[in-house]
Amino acid sequence: MTRSLPTTPQFDVRSETAPPDALVMGFSEFGLAGLTAAEYIVDQLDLEETGHITASGLPAITPFTNGKPRHHTRIFGGREDFAVLVGELFVPLGASGPFAGAIADWLSSNDVAEVTSLSGVPLAHGPDAHIPYYIATEDYREARLADVEITPMGQGFLEGINAELVQSAIDTDRRAGVITTPVHPRTPDAEAAIRLLEAFDAIYDVSLDTGPLEAFAADVEAHFQELAEQMERAPDPSVGVDRMYM
Repeated sequence: MTRSLPTTPQFDVRSETAPPDALVMGFSEFGLAGLTAAEYIVDQLDLEETGHITASGLPAITPFTNGKPRHHTRIFGGREDFAVLVGELFVPLGASGPFAGAIADWLSSNDVAEVTSLSGVPLAHGPDAHIPYYIATEDYREARLADVEITPMGQGFLEGINAELVQSAIDTDRRAGVITTPVHPRTPDAEAAIRLLEAFDAIYDVSLDTGPLEAFAADVEAHFQELAEQMERAPDPSVGVDRMYM
């Protein structure tokens, strides 16, 4: 029997308008903190969808809200200082190279000078570590972080999309920075998203109102606490709880 070779994932960036000088990104990853922050920026600043990224060779998803479908990875504009990329598609490590490469090619073709990724990191931490950190190229630090009180991440390794985009920027003129914070990986960590938003606001000075998200964080925490209690009370441990559409 002949086995077909695995398909190499391919990505295509489609944009109606040229982006401004900077791109801010949030992806579907641990704790959903970066994705939550990016979506919140789009909502708070009332940005408009100007493009999207298509994917082939990966399991397809089509998100929807109130019965209305949307592209899984969308680009939002309407400002002169930055655009926002909201990525709801989970991109596995093996596909991060082609995905980041498609974004980098699009950035280069439009002379975008800067990229910022908002991202959570699942590491063991205590309350004192509930702060934002950065990993950034030297030119990004000079341009964006000189007057901002954000702690550099001590040491470690980037991986996936962030690693690809930062690596591609090290020896080029493009500035690249990852703003990260510890997250709880198995639940939507809205409190981590708030920390990312506060760091983003300090860097880009857009005066975001995080009040509604703070209320959302409390609701999320209460919801998962209630879910945990329900599972503990369940008489039959083999009966699970359907989390697909929570």
